[in-house]
Amino acid sequence: MSTLTIRRATADDSKPLTRLVRKSAAYRGDYAAMVDGYVVGGTYIEHHPVFVAVDERQRVLGFYALLVDEAELDLAFVADEAQGLGIGRMLIAHMTEEARAAGLDSVRVVAHPPAEDFYLRTGARRTGTVRPTGHIHWERPELRYDVA
Repeated sequence: MSTLTIRRATADDSKPLTRLVRKSAAYRGDYAAMVDGYVVGGTYIEHHPVFVAVDERQRVLGFYALLVDEAELDLAFVADEAQGLGIGRMLIAHMTEEARAAGLDSVRVVAHPPAEDFYLRTGARRTGTVRPTGHIHWERPELRYDVA
C-alpha cells in the first residue's frame, strides 16, 4: 500500500469527494436514491471538520465528516478500489481523536445498513434503529462511538 496522509479537506476537495460518494458501490441498486445528486459542497467542507485520506499522489482514497455540534459522524466513505486496506479503520481512529479533542463524550452514527458491521468492528455499539424518512425507504442502524 502507498503512503497515506490524513489531512483537513478544503473546498477544492469538493469534486473528488462528491465523485467518491456518487460512485460508491455500496449505494447501487435500492440504495442509489441516497446519493443521487448528492454534493459534498465547498461550504459544507469549510464549516465542518472534514478529513481526507490521500496517497502520495494526493488521490483521495477516503474521507469523513464530523458534525461537532451534533456529535455525529455525518459522512464516511472509502473508495471502492481502496476497500480492505485499513483506510476506513484509520479514518475512524482519526475521527475519534478529533471528537475527543473537541470535548465530545461520544459520536452518533446513523449507518448505511451494509456498513453496520464495519462500524461494529471499529468499536461502535448499536443503540437503536432510525425509521425511514423522505427518499430513504429502509430502516438504518443507529450506533455510537464512546470517545471520552
